[in-house]
Amino acid sequence: MAQSERDKMAAGAWYNCVDAELDAFRAVAAEAVFEQRSLSPAERGDISPKLRALLGSTGEGARIEAPFHCAYGFNIHLGAGVFLNAGCTILDTAPVRIGSGTMFGPNVQVYCPEHHKDPALRRAGLEIARPVTIGDNVWIGGGAIILGGVSIGDNAIVGAGSVVTRNVPANATVVGNPAKPVG
Repeated sequence: MAQSERDKMAAGAWYNCVDAELDAFRAVAAEAVFEQRSLSPAERGDISPKLRALLGSTGEGARIEAPFHCAYGFNIHLGAGVFLNAGCTILDTAPVRIGSGTMFGPNVQVYCPEHHKDPALRRAGLEIARPVTIGDNVWIGGGAIILGGVSIGDNAIVGAGSVVTRNVPANATVVGNPAKPVG
C-alpha cells in the first residue's frame, strides 16, 4: 500500500505538499487562525477554542497573541506558560516543541519545511519536514527566524532579527544572520 503524502511528511521523507489531503488540513488550520485573529480578546482568551483544539498540545497558561499563523497546527506543542507575541508564524510540517516558560517576541517565524533544491522538483511541490525543538525558559527576540532541524537549549536567548540555522546550546546567547554565540 502506498504511503500518503501526510505519512511521508510525518516520517521525515520527501513528500508532495501539493496534495488534496494536506490542502484539507491547511484549510482547517486557516479556519482556526482566522478565529484566533477575529475574536475579541475577551472572547478568545489565551488561545481561541478552534486553535486550542487544533494544536498538538498546550500547557497551562500558554498564550498566543493575534495575529498568528500556522500551516497545520497539530504538530505544535506548547509547554506551560509559553507566550507567542503578535505576528508569529509556525510552518509546522514537522513537530515543533516549545518548552515551558519560553517567550517569542513579535513576528518570530519557525520554518520546518525545506523545499527541494532541484528547481523542477521544487515546482512540483517536493519538500521535506524538519522538526524544531525549543527548550524551557528560552527568549526569542522579535523578528527572529528558526529553521527546521534546529534545537535550542534551555534558558538560551536568540537576539531580535537573528536567523538560527544551527543548534543553540543551553544557556547560550546567539545573534545575527546566521546566528552566532556572543558573550
